[in-house]
Amino acid sequence: MQKNITKISDTEQELEIILSAEEFGTEYNQELEEAKRTVQIKGFRKGHVPAGMIKKLVGPAIEASIAEKMASKHFSAIADEENIKPASRAAIESFSFDDNQLSIKLSYEIHPEFELKSFEGYTFTLPRYTITDEDVRKEINLILKGHGTLISIDDAASATDTVIGDVIRLNTEGETEEGSAMENHHFNLEYLPEENPFRSALTGKKAGEIADVTTEPKDEETPAQLYRITVKEVKRLELPELTDELVKEISGQRFENAADFTSDVRLQLEQHFTMKSEDELLESISAKLIEENPVSAPKTIIASFANMLVENAKRQMGGNFPKGFDAGQFAQAMAPNAEKHARWLLISQKIAEISNLSVTDDDIRAFAEKEAEKNPTLSLEQVISTYMSTEFRDYITDSILKDKVYDIIKSQVTITEEPTPIPARKD
Repeated sequence: MQKNITKISDTEQELEIILSAEEFGTEYNQELEEAKRTVQIKGFRKGHVPAGMIKKLVGPAIEASIAEKMASKHFSAIADEENIKPASRAAIESFSFDDNQLSIKLSYEIHPEFELKSFEGYTFTLPRYTITDEDVRKEINLILKGHGTLISIDDAASATDTVIGDVIRLNTEGETEEGSAMENHHFNLEYLPEENPFRSALTGKKAGEIADVTTEPKDEETPAQLYRITVKEVKRLELPELTDELVKEISGQRFENAADFTSDVRLQLEQHFTMKSEDELLESISAKLIEENPVSAPKTIIASFANMLVENAKRQMGGNFPKGFDAGQFAQAMAPNAEKHARWLLISQKIAEISNLSVTDDDIRAFAEKEAEKNPTLSLEQVISTYMSTEFRDYITDSILKDKVYDIIKSQVTITEEPTPIPARKD
């Protein structure tokens, strides 16, 4: 057997495999004999069709089958011998049978070879979010909204109120357009963007007052639209008092009193923002290493991440994109993000390789112990069994290895903490 490897790019190669008749002849003759037994041609008894005629009729199909078998048989061994790290399945580009030899050309993507820059001198900031009493109050108010009551008020509408009004559309002469009237339309100002013209016009209005709203045209060919709204009622959400009885109801009897409930809200906020802080640190680390190591990513890996991002978005929308959603355009918009994911995968794999990182059964058991503590309803044995299963083991192994990679990085860089207020949230 002869082999010739051609580098096409940092992530692409071609492999030519040349085999003598002795190396593929057995498989070829087996398929030819099988064809002799099964091919039927008028004028010949089954199994007695001449070999020359068989080759003429099904020879190309046999040759394609043999090329596929030989490529599959030899590629893995050659990859091991030549230290090739495939990133995709090898595809047959062409093959030929000439002078009792078989020549097969394969194309495939590889994990690129690159030198990882040292990151020991890097400095990163860990945002240390501080939870205040006001943050806890706001979070509780968000929970209480689901149990609040809308009441009519005589005051001017604030940016969090609901305005009810009759709406008409006006033409350029200021006259009402026929069929445009809408009675008792509800404008929930809190959920309109701050720059929304309806929110701007209605904030500060009282019942009985009129607001004129002009919307911006979508394009040069579409004229601006003028609306007139007669405010009939302003409603404000009145939150209930956080009593012990209400706490029992909204917590499903998990808490007996408001004090314990409030403490749990604070704890949940602290846990959430501790994770957010760590995620932001890891994001800044990966972004820096990607910037400093401009490695080329194989198209196959990029495509895999792009598909993952699209499927994640689809799940967030209930399993399917809404009607009219341009999935192709969305996938195209996700391409740069997918490439970053692919490049970070290659960089983290390089760090794991350099650091001789691996994941053992003991690592998986330790990981399972931590997860079991978070969910008392599951026994440690159940969690370990699940994580060791064929279905979950690769995912868990990848998660543990990722943590080990970040631990290696964090042990070699400088991390400074910065007290940070949590992002503002609406009441």
